[in-house]
Amino acid sequence: MKLKSTISFSFLVSVVIVFTISILAFFLIPDICLEKLLFVLIIGFLLVFGLILGFSHLYIQARIKGIYQMMDKSNEYVLDKDEKRLAFNEVENEVIDWASNRQDEIDRLKQNEEYRKEFIGNLAHELKTPVFSVQGYILTLLEGGLEDETINRKFLMKASKGIDRIAEVIEDMDTITRIESGILELDLIRFDAIELVKNVFFELEENAKEKNINLLIDNKNGPSVFVKGDRLKLSQVFYNLITNSIHYGNENGNTTIIIKPIKDKVLFTIKDDGPGIESEHHIRLFERFYRVEKSRTRNKGGSGIGLAIVKHIIEAHGTTITVSSEVDKGASFSFELVKA
Repeated sequence: MKLKSTISFSFLVSVVIVFTISILAFFLIPDICLEKLLFVLIIGFLLVFGLILGFSHLYIQARIKGIYQMMDKSNEYVLDKDEKRLAFNEVENEVIDWASNRQDEIDRLKQNEEYRKEFIGNLAHELKTPVFSVQGYILTLLEGGLEDETINRKFLMKASKGIDRIAEVIEDMDTITRIESGILELDLIRFDAIELVKNVFFELEENAKEKNINLLIDNKNGPSVFVKGDRLKLSQVFYNLITNSIHYGNENGNTTIIIKPIKDKVLFTIKDDGPGIESEHHIRLFERFYRVEKSRTRNKGGSGIGLAIVKHIIEAHGTTITVSSEVDKGASFSFELVKA
């Protein structure tokens, strides 16, 4: 109620009350003095007007306070409702995140199970081929071939190569198991990488001659390039990569080690001019026993773990190995070492 309306209402009620009292006093007290009556009416009017105005003001204040209290309760209700909705949304998001994480975990477990099955199958195949080969040669010798001088030594040599193949697989499995378990520690020293590569070339010289492959070093940085790393482990890295290059390179081709210093690092690239590798296989090349063409590459020997070992040793040195290859354009494997 507005202030003007409140005053008008109080004035009107006061007039009515005072007029009623004056009429009653005029008839009930015939000999009353008019001056006294007028004085009493004025005083009565002021008192009644003030009381009515005061009570009206208090009544309005009480009503307004009640309205504000109702509004506050309404706001609290809306706020509580919003808070409950927010809490519900948070719980819902947590449930969704939990379900998503569990689904990711399930997908990883399924993927790991597929890898496990594939790994066991590949390991069985890697061992089965040389085992059956050795078994066949020995049975032939036992059934009379041992007395035949034209074949006995030849078959024994082939059986020996089969056993060497089995030993290679087992040794590589032991190596990669120790690497992945963190048991294998690095002995970091300063050494000449050129000398190391030449030593590996010397070990693989006969293998390269069988396919008439040239082993080359592309280095424009002097006779020596010193790096920091585990010389023995990095020797295995170069040995595995160069061996792969010879195995899968073309006859009468080249295997080239490109050495290029870059600031405080030295970039090594092992490059061949073989048939190359399709890009779809690049991401899985460093998995244990993964073969680009299983039926063909198994015949080329190797344990199937060489690149996996290379990857772990390079990563243990705080760097990564990459592959670059196109079909019919050869393949290149690159990694960096710290310059010393």
